[in-house]
Amino acid sequence: MNELGLLEKWHAVLYNDESYNGRFFYAVKTTGIYCRPSCKSRPPNIENITYFDSAEQAVSAGFRPCKRCKPSGVKLPVEEWIAAAAEYIDRNYMHPLTLALLAEIVHGSPYHLHRTFRRVKQLTPVAYIQQVRIEAAKRLLVYSEHSVSEIGIRIGLPNTPYFITLFKKKTGHTPASYRKKNTSTNGGLTE
Repeated sequence: MNELGLLEKWHAVLYNDESYNGRFFYAVKTTGIYCRPSCKSRPPNIENITYFDSAEQAVSAGFRPCKRCKPSGVKLPVEEWIAAAAEYIDRNYMHPLTLALLAEIVHGSPYHLHRTFRRVKQLTPVAYIQQVRIEAAKRLLVYSEHSVSEIGIRIGLPNTPYFITLFKKKTGHTPASYRKKNTSTNGGLTE
């Protein structure tokens, strides 16, 4: 490990200090991405950071290069970049998600993320978020006793009328009718 202290490294990341580029790299455990200290992405939580002396160490530890600061000089393949965005959605669908937030998380611009996500996944990031949320709602409706409004909250759609409308649009059923249809046969074991 080089001679820089953790506090000094944290300040370099926090203030995007270019003078530290090449002296160390930092990786964010929650996103699986590593960056240069000068990366202009939103600073991660300090407890989610791991520091490396080289880009090769970060890659060996399983981290991918940032799309924004390109710390290895090599661009992350778009499929991997979009997979990282989708993985984040899959793990965090129950929280408020916006295109701007996703772009920050995966270190890209909202416009580029939207366009590339649509090309790779054949649907927009918002449509993907809705799909993940509706699938989670279907599971909760069949396998839990939670109310419709509580399920909406649990999947990140706290506005019950909007949740019901979106669910019906995506499935052809209201949440209540979906629950009744899928729990009346086989004791709730159908999908």
